[in-house]
Amino acid sequence: MSVSPGGSRTGATGPVSAAAAPFPVVVTDAAGHVAELNDAAGALLPDARVGEVLPSPGWLAAAQRTPGTGSVSGAVGEGFFSASPSVLPGGETAWWLVEQTAYRSAVEELETERERTRFLSEASSALLASLNLDRCMDVTARLAAEHLADAALVIAPTTGRLLPLVLCDQHGRLVRGTVSGAVHSVPGLPEALRGFPPVASRWIDPAAAPDWLVPEDFGEVGSLAIVPLPGHGVPAGALVLLRRAPRSVFSASEEVFAGLFAARAGAAMSAARLYTEQNAITDTLMRDLLPPALREVEGVEFAGGYRASVDTDRVGGDFYDVHPANEDSPESLAVLGDVSGKGLEAAVLTGKVRNTLQALLPLGGDHGQLLRLLNNALRNAHSTRFVTLVLASAVREDRDVLLRLTSAGHPPPLILRQDGGVEEADTGGTLIGVLPQIRTRTTELRLAPGETCVLYTDGVTEARGGPLGDTLFGEERLQRALLGCAGMPSEAVVERVQMLVDEWIGDGGHDDIAVLAITAPLEAHPSAVRGAARGRDTA
Repeated sequence: MSVSPGGSRTGATGPVSAAAAPFPVVVTDAAGHVAELNDAAGALLPDARVGEVLPSPGWLAAAQRTPGTGSVSGAVGEGFFSASPSVLPGGETAWWLVEQTAYRSAVEELETERERTRFLSEASSALLASLNLDRCMDVTARLAAEHLADAALVIAPTTGRLLPLVLCDQHGRLVRGTVSGAVHSVPGLPEALRGFPPVASRWIDPAAAPDWLVPEDFGEVGSLAIVPLPGHGVPAGALVLLRRAPRSVFSASEEVFAGLFAARAGAAMSAARLYTEQNAITDTLMRDLLPPALREVEGVEFAGGYRASVDTDRVGGDFYDVHPANEDSPESLAVLGDVSGKGLEAAVLTGKVRNTLQALLPLGGDHGQLLRLLNNALRNAHSTRFVTLVLASAVREDRDVLLRLTSAGHPPPLILRQDGGVEEADTGGTLIGVLPQIRTRTTELRLAPGETCVLYTDGVTEARGGPLGDTLFGEERLQRALLGCAGMPSEAVVERVQMLVDEWIGDGGHDDIAVLAITAPLEAHPSAVRGAARGRDTA
């Protein structure tokens, strides 16, 4: 036990024995002077002297000068201690110091892990909120700069020479750019882009960071870490973390945490890239499956309208095409068909039928032979589906349009005459793709200027709706709808039919719907006007 040089104190004051205490003990009097301290306290507080005011630590000196203060805690050297007061009978106070360095470290580590877990959860939600690759790169760079470093750079691999990158600087600003072969000058970056394990940050010299890697006005780079972004089977890119001097290098636990974040970011970027690629493929394939935009061809007006059975779908089992006249045939060939079934499976067969018809165009002048060859092709494909369709060969003769119509298991076209009358074309035949032999009947007719031939699928006549929602639109209602279309352009005829059918259906379900109109224009044939086609200057 330590006492003042001239003091007569021996042992503890009152019931407290500082010498026998298992912890450092400091006894102070009412004036704040050290009255006693044991050997453990003397070793812990080498500046403390009996009879003098306690000089340090400051948090304990302040507490012992304030009456009624409870337990306090703070740093002593490199450790952390708590001090609890005990009031002695003589008015003195004994401060018991208990080291809590290990406990405090455990609590801090636990809180750090909780914060990291919370951050990773929020980061996952933010990263998976979008399947846009550019947005995923932005979010990755921003979150990394906010929580892992002072600035962050995300580089994504690509098949081209230039690699896209996103930089989030020390102010939270995002900058987009590209980089080429310069990535090979950064140690660990080429390996990260190829998906190799990360190089420890302590092995990377911050001074070697090239200018393109460092944000403007960033200052001296204190430490640099490069983390691969793992994807689904292939690397999704690399994450570069920068800290400004004099911040220390990344610790092992920080690098592990950065790797956990990078795994989530890489998965999100990989999913976004896969979605983008699949979406591009789908769009490419969809362009071939969607009905084409129609126009006037060789003096004959063509217009079409299509609505899939499911409004969110873009394709289905109904289709139409118009093939302009060529050297093999002076007639334009229009086709409208209906493949059995709905949705994507029906659309796939639709694509096959359209491609087969495209290959058979040289035989378009003979409807019967073309349909027989198409029937053989579908039956040899071992498909359980079938198709009904109508062929319409059209050619302009003076102001009229000559038509040859052949139906194969399909509702016969309707002819809208100039006087407002509607008649049914005299054509019919068996459906395609089921029977080894088919029968068809072709009819020829003439459209005067302003008259229209309407081809449609059964999605029009079998559309259910009306007041009770279960009544068929029917052929009679379709013919009445056409009565008011005499003299209209082909586009107006199609729009009227579609509008009336949509109103009839309302919110109810329906089959695929397709309408194709062929009209003899009211104006003179373009070739009669100085040989100029529509849209060409005739002055």
